[in-house]
Amino acid sequence: MSEARIIPLGSKDARIRASGGATERRSRSQGPTEGAHDDSAAVSGTDAGGPVGGGRAADRRAEGSGPDPRRSDPPTSATAVPTETRTAAERSGGQRWGDAGPPSGRDSARRAPARPDSARPDSAGVTGPGGAGARGPAVSRESRASWESPGPGEFLTPEAGDTWASKERAGVFGLNAPADDDVGAGPASVLPSEPLANAGSLERALAGFLAFLRRRITGDYVVDEHGFDPDLTENVIAPLLRPVYQNYFRVETRGLENVPDTGGALIVANHSGTLPLDAIMTSLAIMDHHPAHRHLRILAADLVFSVPFLAPLARKTGNTLACQADAERLLAGGHLVGVWPEGFKGIGKPFSERYKLQRFGRGGFVSAALRTGVPIIPCTIVGAEEIYPMIGNFRTFARLLGLPYLPVTPTFPWLGLLGLVPLPSKWFIEFGEPVETESPNPAAAEDPMLVFELTDRIRETIQHSLYGLLMQRRSVFF
Repeated sequence: MSEARIIPLGSKDARIRASGGATERRSRSQGPTEGAHDDSAAVSGTDAGGPVGGGRAADRRAEGSGPDPRRSDPPTSATAVPTETRTAAERSGGQRWGDAGPPSGRDSARRAPARPDSARPDSAGVTGPGGAGARGPAVSRESRASWESPGPGEFLTPEAGDTWASKERAGVFGLNAPADDDVGAGPASVLPSEPLANAGSLERALAGFLAFLRRRITGDYVVDEHGFDPDLTENVIAPLLRPVYQNYFRVETRGLENVPDTGGALIVANHSGTLPLDAIMTSLAIMDHHPAHRHLRILAADLVFSVPFLAPLARKTGNTLACQADAERLLAGGHLVGVWPEGFKGIGKPFSERYKLQRFGRGGFVSAALRTGVPIIPCTIVGAEEIYPMIGNFRTFARLLGLPYLPVTPTFPWLGLLGLVPLPSKWFIEFGEPVETESPNPAAAEDPMLVFELTDRIRETIQHSLYGLLMQRRSVFF
């Protein structure tokens, strides 16, 4: 059996084929009488075996002049296709494509839904020997359900191409393969089936901000005797610093289990970095990652509270003056207190002396811990030394401005305000095992030898931890 040739409907070849069939029947010596034809196929143009003049009627019907008035049965369109011979593409609402290739995604998305079966006449045009139709052989529902993608150059039939295009559309838009009952229902919706991933977080952030505004307006917030405002710190200051902590410095925190959940404790850490960002990052690490989310009350230098804008902000975020009285009051009240005993000697040392601890002062923090009986927790910070590598110091200008030092770095003052941006070094913060200070002798805090010995012990612990973390660090920035 010869393979049927696919001819697009409405083309010139189709009209010639339709009229040619009539001419071929005109040359036969005998033929069926008028009106005799096979019920399983409709006549395209004229009746099979009609009179010689039927060719003109076929031409008129092919040109759209209307049905034959001599026939009493319903008119047959040139595009009518029997139900059993309709292809998968027609049943799914698709359009035929010929030599031009498969339809594009944009065109296939605009396809009109297929007409219902009841609206299609049960006849088709017969144009070839053996009853082969112009639209090719019928495609079964089993082959239509196949989702095997053809390889390059394997678009042998329109049915295969349309099935492949439907599969590609389903894969691109994240849709499932259409079931048999859904075929012909039109293009599926491509709207997202799930809400955006960050929609819930945005709603929570907006709700929290509105609640914060309500509390500020109504005055429903608490400020302690030192000026600490937890509501402002948690809802305004901390969200602004978290991107720097998480994404810029990429801080890794260790040993948080050594920080008690309740009660007073004194955290003692090394100081570096030209600007006191290490104290801010340590406070944020405890607030965000400690199981109790405690607030670290920082003992700050006098210079912090002499700057007009910085002084009230430091008070509201929990900083207090680094004096013996305030430290003992906070520790006795069960607060978590942080101190950086090196002071300006540590934060303003040159880059050549990085990670070498300076003197820890006279040991006032040890005396406060001994009087209140709270543990001392050594804290080691690696990474702050590289954010502003201090290669020089404008001492003369520093004295004129009343500053302890005026740093010269690779970027400041050469780049102006851009030189104030810190370098993105990799940070590590490690909390060591607590050192107990409880003593049955109340006069232990007044013993200078005991205070000096305990101060030196804490300093050596932090120095050894610095060496250990530096050995583990792969790079300054990674």
